Amino acid sequence: MVLVFVETKNGKFKKAAFEAVTYGYKTAQVLGTECVALTIGNTEGGGQLGKYGASKVYQVTGDSLNSFDSQSFTSIISEVAQKLAAQVVIINHTSTGRSLLGRLAVRLEAGSVAGVNAVPTNNGSFKVSKAVFSGKAIATYEVSSPIKVLSVMGNAIQPEEIGGEISPENIEVNIPNSKIRIKELKTEEGIVPLPEAELVVSAGRGMKGPENWGIIEELADVLGATTACSRPVADTGWRPHHEHVGQTGVAIRPNLYIAAGISGAIQHLAGVNSSKVIVVINKDPEAPFFKAADYGIVGDLFDVVPRLTESLKKFKAS
Repeated sequence: MVLVFVETKNGKFKKAAFEAVTYGYKTAQVLGTECVALTIGNTEGGGQLGKYGASKVYQVTGDSLNSFDSQSFTSIISEVAQKLAAQVVIINHTSTGRSLLGRLAVRLEAGSVAGVNAVPTNNGSFKVSKAVFSGKAIATYEVSSPIKVLSVMGNAIQPEEIGGEISPENIEVNIPNSKIRIKELKTEEGIVPLPEAELVVSAGRGMKGPENWGIIEELADVLGATTACSRPVADTGWRPHHEHVGQTGVAIRPNLYIAAGISGAIQHLAGVNSSKVIVVINKDPEAPFFKAADYGIVGDLFDVVPRLTESLKKFKAS
Protein backbone atom coordinates (compact mmCIF):
# COMPACT_ATOMS: atom_id res chain seq x y z
CA MET A 1 0.00 0.00 0.00
CA VAL A 2 1.11 3.56 -0.78
CA LEU A 3 0.31 6.24 1.81
CA VAL A 4 0.23 9.89 0.75
CA PHE A 5 0.31 12.62 3.39
CA VAL A 6 -1.71 15.47 1.89
CA GLU A 7 -0.83 19.01 2.92
CA THR A 8 -3.47 21.67 3.44
CA LYS A 9 -3.45 25.43 3.96
CA ASN A 10 -6.16 26.88 6.18
CA GLY A 11 -7.98 23.58 5.84
CA LYS A 12 -7.95 23.65 2.04
CA PHE A 13 -5.91 21.66 -0.46
CA LYS A 14 -3.17 23.21 -2.54
CA LYS A 15 -2.26 22.11 -6.06
CA ALA A 16 0.71 20.23 -4.63
CA ALA A 17 -1.72 17.99 -2.74
CA PHE A 18 -3.30 16.75 -5.96
CA GLU A 19 0.15 16.26 -7.50
CA ALA A 20 1.18 14.08 -4.56
CA VAL A 21 -1.97 11.93 -4.76
CA THR A 22 -1.57 11.49 -8.52
CA TYR A 23 2.06 10.50 -7.93
CA GLY A 24 0.95 8.09 -5.20
CA TYR A 25 -1.64 6.50 -7.49
CA LYS A 26 0.92 5.94 -10.25
CA THR A 27 3.42 4.55 -7.75
CA ALA A 28 0.74 2.18 -6.46
CA GLN A 29 0.11 1.00 -10.02
CA VAL A 30 3.80 0.19 -10.41
CA LEU A 31 3.71 -1.83 -7.18
CA GLY A 32 0.37 -3.48 -7.91
CA THR A 33 -1.30 -2.05 -4.81
CA GLU A 34 -3.62 0.80 -3.77
CA CYS A 35 -3.06 4.45 -2.92
CA VAL A 36 -4.44 5.85 0.35
CA ALA A 37 -4.44 9.53 1.34
CA LEU A 38 -4.05 10.98 4.84
CA THR A 39 -5.08 14.45 6.00
CA ILE A 40 -4.22 15.97 9.37
CA GLY A 41 -6.22 18.76 10.96
CA ASN A 42 -9.66 20.09 10.12
CA THR A 43 -9.92 19.98 6.32
CA GLU A 44 -12.60 20.70 3.75
CA GLY A 45 -13.52 18.42 0.85
CA GLY A 46 -11.22 15.49 1.60
CA GLY A 47 -13.39 13.28 -0.60
CA GLN A 48 -12.15 15.03 -3.74
CA LEU A 49 -8.78 13.28 -3.31
CA GLY A 50 -10.51 10.21 -4.71
CA LYS A 51 -10.64 11.98 -8.07
CA TYR A 52 -6.85 11.88 -8.22
CA GLY A 53 -6.46 8.20 -7.44
CA ALA A 54 -6.89 7.71 -3.69
CA SER A 55 -8.94 4.58 -2.98
CA LYS A 56 -9.46 5.74 0.62
CA VAL A 57 -9.02 9.03 2.46
CA TYR A 58 -8.21 8.85 6.16
CA GLN A 59 -8.37 11.92 8.34
CA VAL A 60 -6.99 12.77 11.76
CA THR A 61 -8.84 15.81 13.06
CA GLY A 62 -8.47 18.20 15.96
CA ASP A 63 -8.02 21.91 16.51
CA SER A 64 -4.56 21.32 17.96
CA LEU A 65 -3.49 19.92 14.57
CA ASN A 66 -4.45 22.93 12.46
CA SER A 67 -0.94 24.35 12.87
CA PHE A 68 1.98 22.32 11.60
CA ASP A 69 4.24 20.66 14.17
CA SER A 70 6.87 18.37 12.65
CA GLN A 71 7.15 16.19 15.75
CA SER A 72 3.40 15.65 16.15
CA PHE A 73 2.84 15.13 12.42
CA THR A 74 5.74 12.66 12.22
CA SER A 75 4.24 10.64 15.06
CA ILE A 76 0.79 10.58 13.42
CA ILE A 77 1.99 9.75 9.89
CA SER A 78 4.32 7.00 11.06
CA GLU A 79 1.61 5.43 13.26
CA VAL A 80 -0.86 5.42 10.35
CA ALA A 81 1.80 3.98 8.03
CA GLN A 82 2.46 1.15 10.46
CA LYS A 83 -1.26 0.48 11.02
CA LEU A 84 -1.86 0.22 7.28
CA ALA A 85 1.39 -1.65 6.54
CA ALA A 86 2.41 0.99 4.00
CA GLN A 87 5.25 0.08 1.64
CA VAL A 88 5.78 3.66 0.48
CA VAL A 89 5.08 6.98 2.20
CA ILE A 90 4.85 10.01 -0.09
CA ILE A 91 5.01 13.68 0.92
CA ASN A 92 5.54 16.92 -0.99
CA HIS A 93 9.05 18.38 -1.25
CA THR A 94 7.97 21.60 0.45
CA SER A 95 9.25 23.23 3.63
CA THR A 96 6.74 21.02 5.47
CA GLY A 97 7.84 17.89 3.63
CA ARG A 98 11.53 18.58 4.11
CA SER A 99 11.04 18.88 7.85
CA LEU A 100 9.19 15.53 7.90
CA LEU A 101 11.32 13.41 5.57
CA GLY A 102 14.24 12.61 7.86
CA ARG A 103 12.06 12.19 10.94
CA LEU A 104 9.76 9.74 9.13
CA ALA A 105 12.69 7.77 7.72
CA VAL A 106 14.16 7.32 11.20
CA ARG A 107 10.82 6.52 12.84
CA LEU A 108 9.91 3.93 10.16
CA GLU A 109 13.49 2.65 9.66
CA ALA A 110 12.95 3.49 6.01
CA GLY A 111 15.15 4.39 3.09
CA SER A 112 14.35 7.89 1.82
CA VAL A 113 14.90 9.99 -1.29
CA ALA A 114 14.25 13.74 -1.27
CA GLY A 115 13.02 15.69 -4.27
CA VAL A 116 12.11 12.87 -6.67
CA ASN A 117 10.97 13.96 -10.11
CA ALA A 118 9.61 10.80 -11.75
CA VAL A 119 7.41 7.83 -10.91
CA PRO A 120 9.45 4.89 -9.52
CA THR A 121 10.17 1.72 -11.46
CA ASN A 122 9.97 -1.75 -9.93
CA ASN A 123 11.60 -4.16 -12.36
CA GLY A 124 13.08 -6.47 -9.75
CA SER A 125 14.13 -3.53 -7.57
CA PHE A 126 12.56 -0.24 -6.50
CA LYS A 127 14.28 2.65 -8.27
CA VAL A 128 13.49 6.36 -8.37
CA SER A 129 15.21 9.36 -9.96
CA LYS A 130 15.99 12.94 -8.90
CA ALA A 131 18.05 15.87 -10.14
CA VAL A 132 21.58 16.21 -8.74
CA PHE A 133 24.57 18.56 -9.13
CA SER A 134 22.33 21.62 -9.22
CA GLY A 135 20.13 20.06 -11.87
CA LYS A 136 22.98 19.19 -14.26
CA ALA A 137 22.36 15.44 -14.03
CA ILE A 138 19.72 12.90 -13.08
CA ALA A 139 20.60 10.22 -10.51
CA THR A 140 18.72 6.96 -10.08
CA TYR A 141 18.45 5.60 -6.53
CA GLU A 142 17.71 1.98 -5.64
CA VAL A 143 15.86 1.71 -2.33
CA SER A 144 15.95 -1.75 -0.79
CA SER A 145 14.38 -1.11 2.64
CA PRO A 146 10.93 -2.64 3.32
CA ILE A 147 9.46 0.87 3.72
CA LYS A 148 10.37 3.83 1.50
CA VAL A 149 9.77 7.54 2.13
CA LEU A 150 9.76 9.88 -0.88
CA SER A 151 9.27 13.62 -1.21
CA VAL A 152 8.00 14.79 -4.61
CA MET A 153 9.20 17.96 -6.32
CA GLY A 154 6.54 20.49 -7.22
CA ASN A 155 5.38 20.36 -10.86
CA ALA A 156 7.20 17.04 -11.31
CA ILE A 157 3.86 15.48 -12.23
CA GLN A 158 0.60 17.08 -13.27
CA PRO A 159 -2.57 16.25 -11.31
CA GLU A 160 -4.83 13.85 -13.21
CA GLU A 161 -8.47 13.16 -12.44
CA ILE A 162 -8.65 9.39 -12.41
CA GLY A 163 -11.68 8.45 -10.29
CA GLY A 164 -14.52 10.04 -8.36
CA GLU A 165 -15.14 11.55 -4.94
CA ILE A 166 -15.16 9.24 -1.93
CA SER A 167 -16.18 9.62 1.72
CA PRO A 168 -13.29 10.34 4.13
CA GLU A 169 -12.91 8.04 7.14
CA ASN A 170 -11.61 8.92 10.59
CA ILE A 171 -8.65 6.90 11.84
CA GLU A 172 -7.73 6.66 15.50
CA VAL A 173 -4.15 7.46 16.47
CA ASN A 174 -2.33 8.79 19.50
CA ILE A 175 -2.01 12.56 19.20
CA PRO A 176 1.06 13.75 21.12
CA ASN A 177 1.06 17.01 23.03
CA SER A 178 2.72 19.68 20.93
CA LYS A 179 5.82 21.36 22.33
CA ILE A 180 5.38 24.31 19.99
CA ARG A 181 3.42 27.45 20.82
CA ILE A 182 2.59 29.89 18.02
CA LYS A 183 2.72 33.50 19.20
CA GLU A 184 2.06 35.21 15.88
CA LEU A 185 1.35 34.12 12.31
CA LYS A 186 1.68 36.33 9.25
CA THR A 187 0.54 35.12 5.85
CA GLU A 188 0.56 36.49 2.32
CA GLU A 189 -2.94 36.47 0.85
CA GLY A 190 -3.92 36.30 -2.81
CA ILE A 191 -0.48 35.24 -4.03
CA VAL A 192 0.34 31.81 -5.47
CA PRO A 193 3.35 30.57 -3.45
CA LEU A 194 6.50 30.20 -5.52
CA PRO A 195 6.80 26.39 -5.15
CA GLU A 196 3.29 26.06 -6.60
CA ALA A 197 3.47 28.79 -9.25
CA GLU A 198 3.26 27.70 -12.88
CA LEU A 199 4.27 31.15 -14.16
CA VAL A 200 7.06 33.20 -12.55
CA VAL A 201 8.53 36.60 -13.45
CA SER A 202 11.84 37.29 -11.76
CA ALA A 203 14.37 40.11 -11.76
CA GLY A 204 17.82 40.92 -10.43
CA ARG A 205 20.26 43.75 -9.87
CA GLY A 206 19.71 44.95 -13.41
CA MET A 207 16.57 46.63 -12.05
CA LYS A 208 18.92 49.23 -10.46
CA GLY A 209 16.63 49.81 -7.48
CA PRO A 210 13.37 48.78 -5.79
CA GLU A 211 11.58 51.84 -7.17
CA ASN A 212 11.70 50.29 -10.66
CA TRP A 213 9.94 47.05 -9.74
CA GLY A 214 6.59 48.24 -11.04
CA ILE A 215 7.33 47.04 -14.58
CA ILE A 216 8.01 43.51 -13.26
CA GLU A 217 4.82 43.49 -11.19
CA GLU A 218 2.80 44.73 -14.16
CA LEU A 219 4.16 41.99 -16.42
CA ALA A 220 3.43 39.39 -13.73
CA ASP A 221 -0.09 40.77 -13.31
CA VAL A 222 -0.83 40.48 -17.04
CA LEU A 223 0.44 36.90 -17.07
CA GLY A 224 -1.16 35.92 -13.77
CA ALA A 225 2.34 35.07 -12.56
CA THR A 226 4.14 35.14 -9.21
CA THR A 227 7.11 37.50 -8.79
CA ALA A 228 10.56 36.39 -7.69
CA CYS A 229 14.09 37.76 -7.40
CA SER A 230 17.75 36.84 -7.19
CA ARG A 231 19.61 36.61 -3.87
CA PRO A 232 21.45 39.98 -4.07
CA VAL A 233 18.09 41.71 -4.52
CA ALA A 234 16.65 40.04 -1.41
CA ASP A 235 19.84 40.62 0.60
CA THR A 236 19.78 44.35 -0.11
CA GLY A 237 16.14 44.59 0.92
CA TRP A 238 14.77 45.51 -2.50
CA ARG A 239 12.37 42.57 -2.32
CA PRO A 240 11.16 40.27 0.51
CA HIS A 241 13.21 37.16 1.20
CA HIS A 242 10.32 34.80 0.42
CA GLU A 243 10.72 35.85 -3.26
CA HIS A 244 14.36 34.72 -3.41
CA VAL A 245 14.77 31.78 -5.79
CA GLY A 246 18.00 29.83 -6.18
CA GLN A 247 20.21 27.31 -4.41
CA THR A 248 19.93 29.12 -1.06
CA GLY A 249 16.35 30.27 -1.63
CA VAL A 250 13.26 28.60 -3.05
CA ALA A 251 13.71 25.89 -5.70
CA ILE A 252 10.96 26.11 -8.32
CA ARG A 253 9.72 24.16 -11.37
CA PRO A 254 7.27 26.49 -13.15
CA ASN A 255 6.05 25.98 -16.70
CA LEU A 256 7.44 29.43 -17.57
CA TYR A 257 10.25 31.37 -15.86
CA ILE A 258 11.05 34.87 -17.13
CA ALA A 259 14.31 36.34 -15.79
CA ALA A 260 15.04 40.02 -16.36
CA GLY A 261 18.36 41.57 -15.42
CA ILE A 262 19.76 38.38 -13.85
CA SER A 263 23.20 37.25 -15.01
CA GLY A 264 22.59 33.59 -14.18
CA ALA A 265 25.14 32.61 -11.55
CA ILE A 266 25.30 28.88 -10.82
CA GLN A 267 23.63 29.38 -7.42
CA HIS A 268 20.61 30.99 -9.07
CA LEU A 269 20.41 28.40 -11.85
CA ALA A 270 20.39 25.60 -9.28
CA GLY A 271 16.98 26.73 -8.08
CA VAL A 272 15.31 27.43 -11.43
CA ASN A 273 16.83 25.22 -14.11
CA SER A 274 14.09 22.61 -13.76
CA SER A 275 11.65 25.16 -15.20
CA LYS A 276 10.01 23.84 -18.35
CA VAL A 277 10.62 27.05 -20.35
CA ILE A 278 13.15 29.75 -19.42
CA VAL A 279 13.09 33.22 -21.01
CA VAL A 280 16.05 35.51 -20.31
CA ILE A 281 16.12 39.30 -20.84
CA ASN A 282 19.57 40.85 -20.45
CA LYS A 283 21.54 43.57 -22.23
CA ASP A 284 24.78 41.56 -21.87
CA PRO A 285 24.94 39.00 -24.71
CA GLU A 286 27.60 37.08 -22.75
CA ALA A 287 25.43 36.63 -19.65
CA PRO A 288 25.74 32.97 -18.51
CA PHE A 289 21.95 32.69 -18.21
CA PHE A 290 21.57 32.62 -22.00
CA LYS A 291 23.23 29.18 -22.06
CA ALA A 292 20.39 27.78 -19.96
CA ALA A 293 17.61 29.73 -21.67
CA ASP A 294 15.07 28.34 -24.11
CA TYR A 295 14.50 31.88 -25.41
CA GLY A 296 16.72 34.92 -24.96
CA ILE A 297 16.28 38.62 -25.62
CA VAL A 298 19.40 40.78 -25.75
CA GLY A 299 18.27 44.25 -24.82
CA ASP A 300 17.64 46.81 -22.10
CA LEU A 301 15.01 45.38 -19.77
CA PHE A 302 13.57 48.87 -19.23
CA ASP A 303 12.72 48.86 -22.94
CA VAL A 304 11.92 45.16 -23.44
CA VAL A 305 9.72 44.44 -20.39
CA PRO A 306 7.18 47.27 -20.95
CA ARG A 307 6.93 46.40 -24.64
CA LEU A 308 6.41 42.73 -23.77
CA THR A 309 3.70 43.72 -21.30
CA GLU A 310 1.89 45.87 -23.88
CA SER A 311 2.08 43.12 -26.48
CA LEU A 312 0.57 40.64 -24.02
CA LYS A 313 -2.23 43.08 -23.19
CA LYS A 314 -3.07 43.46 -26.89
CA PHE A 315 -2.91 39.70 -27.40
CA LYS A 316 -5.28 39.04 -24.49
CA ALA A 317 -7.65 41.79 -25.63
CA SER A 318 -7.89 40.22 -29.10
